[in-house]
Amino acid sequence: MKTSSLLAGGLIAAPFISRANYFSGADEIIKVALVGCGGRGRAAARQAMLSNPNVRLVAMADAFRDNLDSAYNSLTSENPQAPTQNVKAKVLVPEENKFTGFDGYLKAIPLADVVILATSPGFRPLHFEEAIKQNKQVFMEKPVATDPAGVQKVLQVAEIAKQKKLNVVVGLQRHYQNSYKELFKQKNKIGDITSAQAWWNNDGVWVRERKYNQTEMEYQMRNWYYFVWLCGDHITEQHIHNIDVVNWFKEGYPVRAQGMGGRQVRRGKNHGEIFDHHYVEFQYADGSVLNSQCRHIPGTMSKVDELLIGTKGRIQCGAANILDPKGKVIYQFDKKTDNNPFQTEHDELFAAIAKGEYKFADAENGAKSTMTSILGRMATYSGQVIEWDQAINSGISLQPKVYDWNAMPPVVPNDEGYYAVATPGVTKYFNATMATK
Repeated sequence: MKTSSLLAGGLIAAPFISRANYFSGADEIIKVALVGCGGRGRAAARQAMLSNPNVRLVAMADAFRDNLDSAYNSLTSENPQAPTQNVKAKVLVPEENKFTGFDGYLKAIPLADVVILATSPGFRPLHFEEAIKQNKQVFMEKPVATDPAGVQKVLQVAEIAKQKKLNVVVGLQRHYQNSYKELFKQKNKIGDITSAQAWWNNDGVWVRERKYNQTEMEYQMRNWYYFVWLCGDHITEQHIHNIDVVNWFKEGYPVRAQGMGGRQVRRGKNHGEIFDHHYVEFQYADGSVLNSQCRHIPGTMSKVDELLIGTKGRIQCGAANILDPKGKVIYQFDKKTDNNPFQTEHDELFAAIAKGEYKFADAENGAKSTMTSILGRMATYSGQVIEWDQAINSGISLQPKVYDWNAMPPVVPNDEGYYAVATPGVTKYFNATMATK
């Protein structure tokens, strides 16, 4: 990325120094700000505080005060059944360090050394940009964007984070799981990977009902999982984990995708605009194919897993083993010895920060695996073959022009309360695509 374009972004105003450079490895407190106080945010904050004796939560921000209060109460409650998980003594967040609204992150980030970004993913590029601008170390949840413009923003900021030597960990936690790491080390046992399969099939997630007197913006923010500008659809919000594993083992990203999907069961007004099933065929530059499926339909087969097939065998990620062409197990990881990768990613990040080390630069891969899932969504929504280069450089943004409770979101319901839904064969992103390549 050219220096001139980075300067134009207004982010390189300070010298390339990292807050980590100031940590001596002694008993210095590491201050954390939590931006996004939902279930994942509060879990990440707890894991951060459990990672190192000197980590303290000092600031919290969320769009909604009730979310913030719920997280604060959870983190400061003591559980006698799990005393090792108690972090009450490490939560040092006075009332004046609790911030709400769309701009709360701007007030929380300056108070910390490390920022946890765990809002709905549509805000991730904006929050990541601010954290790096202010020279903060970052843990951010996946996905890191919901549209191609957001991916490009994260890629731009990721380069700046590298130059500033700021650690960035992305919550694609399988990279920190021992079984996956061992399988990756031994992947040459299956030869060249020629195809793969990935699944995230289950019943689905919560739905939040519209309440009296809510503005349209508040309703969508509360029910964020069902709006693409906020969530990215479940192929991006959840299935990114499995897609990312295949990208990791392939050591690359697809060049195109085609697929199918729709809304067969989840079709209510409160289900917004997202699909309940996607099936995508991703093609890599070497001709290998990932067949990817995700589904949110109760009463159907549940499966979350990855399978990689090579010229000499196959890797079964869920079973944590490697088979030869005849199905004989030639490597088996002892799953009883596996770790909790959600905790490990924080353990390793905060260990590096405490030592003043620069070790983690996850944002680029996080952005490109996010883009892979967006590529798949664009393929299922349109029914077209979507090319990686065309999609990532399209500049498509789903974000509102104004973040305000009285502003209109990018999508609004019709007179009957239903939202427009993508229709394969009708929805188009580009004027023409090739049916095969």
